[in-house]
Amino acid sequence: MCNLGRCISDVLAYAWRNPDISQYHDFKSALKCVSALVDFSLMAQYRSHTPDTLSYMESYLQTLHRTKDIFVKFRTSKATRTQADRQDWQLRALMANQRGKEVHHRTVANHRRQADQERVKRSDRRADLIRREIHFNFIKMHYLTHFASHVRRFGSISMYSTEIGELAH
Repeated sequence: MCNLGRCISDVLAYAWRNPDISQYHDFKSALKCVSALVDFSLMAQYRSHTPDTLSYMESYLQTLHRTKDIFVKFRTSKATRTQADRQDWQLRALMANQRGKEVHHRTVANHRRQADQERVKRSDRRADLIRREIHFNFIKMHYLTHFASHVRRFGSISMYSTEIGELAH
């Protein structure tokens, strides 16, 4: 995490130094999220904590959770993408079947308008499925919420390191 803290903020700031006006909010939010995670992890490495450092860490964690949604679209799993593709294929077939049952003659403009409406509907359904399936509720993110209460209860956590067990593994 220390190496990440040294590199990632500078890399992100350099990569996003000239965003378009439409990308500005997203880039600012992503940079704020990564910055909060790095700040939290650097403060977690302190050998001792005071109530002030714990409150800083909790505020960094709140900022992380408030801004992490910018990364949701990059967190789709293969199974979720497959499910979204299957749903899209079924919806496309259903719409084509309904169009085939229509008997009346349509103009090119009406055909194009209906195709655009169907595309928007399919895109919205896909986004809804991905939003429902994707989350940041996994164990390593959840453990961060307990850090401050564990330090208050047990003292410094650095003596409870898992590096030795991980190295042996």
